[in-house]
Amino acid sequence: MSNHQTIVGSKIKGLRESKNLSIEEIAERSGLSTEQITSIENDQYLPSLGPLIKVARALGVRLGTFLDDNDALGPVVCRAGDRGDDSSISFSNDAAEARQNMIYHSLAKQKTGRHMEPFVIDVLPSEEKSFQLSAHEGEEFIYVLSGELAIDYGKETYTLREGDSIFYDSIVKHHVHGAPGQAAKILAVVYIPF
Repeated sequence: MSNHQTIVGSKIKGLRESKNLSIEEIAERSGLSTEQITSIENDQYLPSLGPLIKVARALGVRLGTFLDDNDALGPVVCRAGDRGDDSSISFSNDAAEARQNMIYHSLAKQKTGRHMEPFVIDVLPSEEKSFQLSAHEGEEFIYVLSGELAIDYGKETYTLREGDSIFYDSIVKHHVHGAPGQAAKILAVVYIPF
């Protein structure tokens, strides 16, 4: 388990407790189950961005609050060498028993007050055929740096290869994953209005 998973879970728990909110209240506000909230706080699993965005909204904070390291007000430069394993966050496929399928490398975790979340994401190969789609407010932009990506969006599936990109409204149910058996590296920017 990466160090940042522990930080994310403890930050969520700390924020919830500082606002005197119960796990049940966060579950009700977010539409997630109490079991999901408990497992996130206890670092048993970290879901995809959709549920984390719902938890952030339930707590009245930006998604970036869970990822922030410092409080930089000016520009933030992220060097290629800064994106090691110690600065990454791994997500599962929205199920507590699912193995990680994406490793997110945040490109702006030091920037406070941001509404965009830029990531370089390593998408691991998967043989899964069906995925649980999720939706949240905002927009997403994805550019494929290498490999082959599949995006389930509404009733459509889009396959993207190196150099391809997609921009979509996140309010439509979607899921990003490698094409069957394929890995990919992508640049993704998620915009979340607050």
